[in-house]
Amino acid sequence: MNLALWIVAGALAFAFAGSGIMKLVQSKDKLVASPTGGWAADWSPASIKLVGVAEILGAIGLILPAALHVAPILVPLAAVGLILVMIGAAVVHSRRHELPNVAINVMLLLLAAFVAWGRFGPHSFSA
Repeated sequence: MNLALWIVAGALAFAFAGSGIMKLVQSKDKLVASPTGGWAADWSPASIKLVGVAEILGAIGLILPAALHVAPILVPLAAVGLILVMIGAAVVHSRRHELPNVAINVMLLLLAAFVAWGRFGPHSFSA
């Protein structure tokens, strides 16, 4: 189970780091023009960048604390933070009737919940 938690955390970190970097480096216009970026039209550039920073910090928090053995409690807390980001994203996409994006948000939310459950509970780093 520990290996499964590491694999899921790594995959989530990769996905959220990529998504966050994209939000930080691309302009709002480029995001809006992308196939899944229509949501960005409703948000200010600063809000988009803030979401990008949250995603990058969540990605870092899923891996580095445990890998460096420094404050590993941050791993499940980062997972909970990403759950909150995905709840917000699902609300935004559902209001825009972007159901395929909502499905992706729910999948990522469930994966983050798995990591949070495992690292808070039976497979915590303090056990």
